[in-house]
Amino acid sequence: MKRITLLAICLGFSAITFAQSTIKPADAGVTYGKTVTADNAVNTEDLNKTLSADSVYTGKVTGTVVEVCKKKGCFMKLSQANGAPIMVQFTNYEYFMPQNIVGKTVVIEGKAKVKETSVERLKHYAADAGKSKEEIAMIKEPKKDISIMADGVLVVK
Repeated sequence: MKRITLLAICLGFSAITFAQSTIKPADAGVTYGKTVTADNAVNTEDLNKTLSADSVYTGKVTGTVVEVCKKKGCFMKLSQANGAPIMVQFTNYEYFMPQNIVGKTVVIEGKAKVKETSVERLKHYAADAGKSKEEIAMIKEPKKDISIMADGVLVVK
């Protein structure tokens, strides 16, 4: 009986693993998660302007993907003119992104907000990254970053 139960558990995990590896390639028109259309999407520059006045933006954002999680596509990053990427995660990890989405233009629907990282946390990250004591000592102000929790993603081109 124990062997049958163990076999059933192993088969269940195998099915889940196989299902996650069959992510649709990122071609124009493909959506992930909630169905998204491109109408009324703001670009990352307009998102920055909106978030400088409000703490949260709910709606659509368009941008170019510059990075995707290498393990299973559990997050991606969009480029901004100022060089700081926007972190995009997916609601309840309901879907994942393919590796070939890097360089594609996408429309994301969800909630964007500004997160502030404390000086203490920034120094901790810098130490973990192997920065010198001088570089760590230069960190004197908290850093604000934009993050998006996406309900859906549409590949535009």
